Amino acid sequence: MNVNGYEIKPCANLRGANLGSANLESANLRGACLRGACLKGADLRGADLLSADLRGADLEDADLEDADLEDANLEGACLRGANLDGADLTGTILEKKKEESQDNTSLSQKVKELEEELKKYKDTLKALLDT
Repeated sequence: MNVNGYEIKPCANLRGANLGSANLESANLRGACLRGACLKGADLRGADLLSADLRGADLEDADLEDADLEDANLEGACLRGANLDGADLTGTILEKKKEESQDNTSLSQKVKELEEELKKYKDTLKALLDT
């Protein structure tokens, strides 16, 4: 499978795996199937989850700081309390439902806030480089 010019080969089939509180910092999970997996409280800082299938996964309180979630499928995933600071959510599928639940509304708002914060950092960096 090709995504944005990258060759994506399924990395692992961890469907339904119990990885709660696992240390997966900087792990290469590109294209992995983590559908329905328990990643509650897992350390996924800097993890490569490009095009990963995380449908229905439990990511409650997971640390996804600086993780690459580009083109990942998070439909139905629980992200309550997850740290998404610096995460790349470009093209990420967050929901498929026609009706938005309270949790999905909160997630959409958090994504918007993170995008605004990223823009501020980029503007600040540009200003520093221009001086």
